[in-house]
Amino acid sequence: MFKGKKTWLLSALFAFFGIFMFSGNSINAEAGVNDYIISNKIQPAKIQYREGTFSEWFGYENGVGKPEGVVVHETATPGVNAEQFVASFNNNWKTQETYVHAFTDDKQTINIHSADYGVWGAGPAANSKYIQIELCRVNGYDAFAHSIANDAFYVASKLIQYNLPDIPGQTVLSHHQVSLMYHQTTHVDPDTYFAAQGYSMDEMNSMISYYYNNLKSSGNVYGDANSGSNTNGSTTPSANVLHVNNPNGNYVPIMALKSDGTFANVRNRALMNNTDWQTDKTKESNGITYRRVATNEWVDTTYVV
Repeated sequence: MFKGKKTWLLSALFAFFGIFMFSGNSINAEAGVNDYIISNKIQPAKIQYREGTFSEWFGYENGVGKPEGVVVHETATPGVNAEQFVASFNNNWKTQETYVHAFTDDKQTINIHSADYGVWGAGPAANSKYIQIELCRVNGYDAFAHSIANDAFYVASKLIQYNLPDIPGQTVLSHHQVSLMYHQTTHVDPDTYFAAQGYSMDEMNSMISYYYNNLKSSGNVYGDANSGSNTNGSTTPSANVLHVNNPNGNYVPIMALKSDGTFANVRNRALMNNTDWQTDKTKESNGITYRRVATNEWVDTTYVV
């Protein structure tokens, strides 16, 4: 049975992390957050893949690896960053009865559950359909802009990975929209937080679309395939991170490992060009070496730069 509670035990969080109070937390709307991100070419943080402790492995209603979109949340807790929330969720999800795929703040994005499977973040109906990411509250204009860039990049990346169109209100939704759609939760995030920052979900959708369209056309968030930097702002990948690119196509194909040890093409999703992916396993088949980048998603190493 899918659980849908998103019960924040704020007193426990505050006791664990300490109470953080900020003044002047709103930003000046006149500057235009999206314009600020684009004009400064803020590079989104690379997505870190760290499998968490959530042990409820259930497919979406259309099957494993078949999400229908992404839900954008915000944590409603000032002063607690992505790393701290990851630790809290991994320790407390059984009692809080809530878990999401990823957390992002102004410095990093941490994916803690395979997006091939559902989580407990927005009620049973949404949990069986959508990838879900939490945006952490930050302090200051520049930090907010960086967090929005990170959030938008994650959403755009997942839409492309799962071969989904970018349709606000359908494949990209706020938790508030999900609450109104299914009436299984009463949350209104991220609307209140965005409004306090002079921002809106419509602007978030525009930022996601900007990244989505540029990534699909050029493999780079700012539309310049020859900029010399990776789309996620990383530099030289570590040994367990692959930088992939298909010089002869718009995407990097991925493969699924079959029970007989051979591989078959995954036709409903792919990896973006010029992106980094964490890998944990290597396997050879018919003279080709494959590296695993998700639960059962493997990439031919000829695409590894």
